[in-house]
Amino acid sequence: MKVMPLTSRGISTSRLVLGCMPFGGGWNNDPITETDRLSAEKAVDAALSIGISMFDHANIYTRGKAEETFGGILRNRPQLREQMVIQSKCGIRLADGSVPGHFDFSKEHILESVDGILGRLGIEYLDILLLHRPDPLVEPEEVAEALGQLKSSGKVRYFGVSNMSVAQMRFLQRSIPDQFAVNQLEMSLGHLDFLNQSILVNQESGANVNFSEGLMEHCQMENIQIQSWGPLAQGRFSGRSVEDEPENVQKTAALVQQMAQEKGTTPEAIVLGWLMKHPAMIQPVIGTINAERIIACKDAERQSQLMTREEWYCLYISARGQAMP
Repeated sequence: MKVMPLTSRGISTSRLVLGCMPFGGGWNNDPITETDRLSAEKAVDAALSIGISMFDHANIYTRGKAEETFGGILRNRPQLREQMVIQSKCGIRLADGSVPGHFDFSKEHILESVDGILGRLGIEYLDILLLHRPDPLVEPEEVAEALGQLKSSGKVRYFGVSNMSVAQMRFLQRSIPDQFAVNQLEMSLGHLDFLNQSILVNQESGANVNFSEGLMEHCQMENIQIQSWGPLAQGRFSGRSVEDEPENVQKTAALVQQMAQEKGTTPEAIVLGWLMKHPAMIQPVIGTINAERIIACKDAERQSQLMTREEWYCLYISARGQAMP
């Protein structure tokens, strides 16, 4: 039996995660509207209705309004908190006047970020905190001090990273006693380097693959949950117009539609099921506020179990636009 890494750590979670990046309106300083609040609440209810118990945030999403909007839902319905695993991220600073957007893993920024996250969400602790993108100026010992303080104060239970290579994880981990629980990466039928890296060993075409060598294997061996952001590939294979897309995208979208019809399910369930069939037990983070689209993902885990090796490879090869090497 396959065991989900987060579950094995004592975190009761779902196979799917709702990404809350669209909550709160636009990436601006406009106030949160009643429409924004109602849309977010419908999205949360839709997620809960199909068994999603994990919700993904970042302190920068819609400039903090995403967490604030979610916090409003929790204040009105406090009983929901204990039904949820709440994850957020820090480490990205948005552009501010003459200061460009940049990354910041300083102790001060991490601690300030978590206080801000907890304040906007209106909660006492985060289940998981992710370091959002690699900071070239990182000092692992400084990060360790910040994470240790957050753990001892009860503000964060588990830690992880996002968009990091094996080397970057190991570099940080040497100073941090708590093993990372998560690495969140872009992966989907439209973003295949996580697979291409493994099949193009000793192949000339592998030189163009941009994915950390051995990352999938490292996370599996170290019991680190791999999460996928962008798992639906912005809808390219599940309903969005692909008229102007490359031939491989058009053919794959048609194949997904055909499989969904034959199996009596939705294109979203096929696209996510394909990703979830991977032995790493990838956990997709669905980044939509559309309640109907969230519900369309309900059948994904079942489809991952039903999908044959041949069907999985048909989708992979079609999306690659090339035969296996």
